[in-house]
Amino acid sequence: MLKTIEGIYQDGQIQLIELPQDISDRSQVLVTFLDPSKIDPAKLRQLIDQLEIIEGIGQGFEELNSGQTRPIEDFVQEMQHKYGISS
Repeated sequence: MLKTIEGIYQDGQIQLIELPQDISDRSQVLVTFLDPSKIDPAKLRQLIDQLEIIEGIGQGFEELNSGQTRPIEDFVQEMQHKYGISS
């Protein structure tokens, strides 16, 4: 799983801006130090969004490979029935 959380490094400690959800007490992390004078908040948000998209795609492939999917025809039939759409 990939989860990006902003934090501050000070005196050898990293303080997270928010507490992570659905993360175990002992999780592997990667820490990237940013130069505040060179940060474009819009580009940073875009990078975070892209990383989360990549994680979602990876999760989708994991579900596909483990057989947690169903044929598209079944989905279409269910939606037609649910919303009263004729074929």
